Amino acid sequence: MASLKLEHIKKAYDKNVVVVHDFNLEIKDKEFIVFVGPSGCGKSTTLRMIAGLEDITDGTLMIGDRVVNDVEPKDRDIAMVFQNYALYPHITVYENLAFSLRLRKMNNEEVHRRVCQAAEILGITEYLGRKPKALSGGQRQRVAIGRAIVREPQVFLMDEPLSNLDAKLRNQMRAEIILLRKRIDTTFIYVTHDQTEAMTLGDRIVIMKDGYIQQVGTPQEVFETPKNLFVAGFIGSPQMNFLKARLVKEGAGYAVELYGIRIPLSAEKCERLAARGVGSREVVLGVRPEHTQLRFEREEQSIEATLRVNEMMGSELHLHADLEDGTSVILRIPTLDLSENQRADLRYGNRLRFSFPEKVVQLFDPETEESLLF
Repeated sequence: MASLKLEHIKKAYDKNVVVVHDFNLEIKDKEFIVFVGPSGCGKSTTLRMIAGLEDITDGTLMIGDRVVNDVEPKDRDIAMVFQNYALYPHITVYENLAFSLRLRKMNNEEVHRRVCQAAEILGITEYLGRKPKALSGGQRQRVAIGRAIVREPQVFLMDEPLSNLDAKLRNQMRAEIILLRKRIDTTFIYVTHDQTEAMTLGDRIVIMKDGYIQQVGTPQEVFETPKNLFVAGFIGSPQMNFLKARLVKEGAGYAVELYGIRIPLSAEKCERLAARGVGSREVVLGVRPEHTQLRFEREEQSIEATLRVNEMMGSELHLHADLEDGTSVILRIPTLDLSENQRADLRYGNRLRFSFPEKVVQLFDPETEESLLF
């Protein structure tokens, strides 16, 4: 079994510098977990505590049914892939892959079997005789991953392994990691600051900020039901728009009013708000750029804004606009939805109108920043 359990894990360098606070998480056998968050949120430190490269200040870490707080890294049956490849430049790819196995005094036949198997999985068989300096960045990263594969560990730890690659190679390697996971079928813990990587790779995502877990869930859960403003803004690209609004309670129902329009809420949302005892109040309304719709004729349920920037992204436009109170919004509009004349109208300084369906509306408390719906 390669399940992990982290109970009340804390990492502090002194009384005033705590980088991970009360981290609690259970990871199932063969699950792909992604730690994601901005720089300095504690995700890499947590990974290094799992690896044994950082001491745990407080709490309990279990791999399988064994407490490993004081177990040496080499005895934890884990393998780690680093951001900077960490290859030995003076020996061949074959010897880089074989190095850790030779340290274990493994026989040559088994070493050869494991190295060739890993090379085949990663498509680097033809490079086994080369030294790292003769490889591209993507090929070096494959070798670094291969060095972990040959150990056949219970748990793979990956610390931002794609951050040194260009955008095209990152996309390619991301797809290869998905295929790799299917082939070797073990537990993965992956650290990244890139929410696109997190969304495409993870069975579940752990979103962190300032050393605290903000939300744990599947990619769909954290996208559709963010627990607070930070999660809502961090997950999604471009990030969610946040608008000042007023929630109005009318009998058993609710509506939101903003910028001259009124949106009655669905029965499901009304039930959730009523169950929490929410009354009429100021709220932050969240709507994602891809859920906005341009309106070229004046409609009662549309909001007016002034266009600042029109970014042509090929299949879609990213329209940056300002509302009457100076709030900035981003609209993400498929180019196929627009005629040539409509596109021509989308120039700097022009006025535009947009709307969005009620079902995509998110509501947050402006003080606590917590969701009022989830």
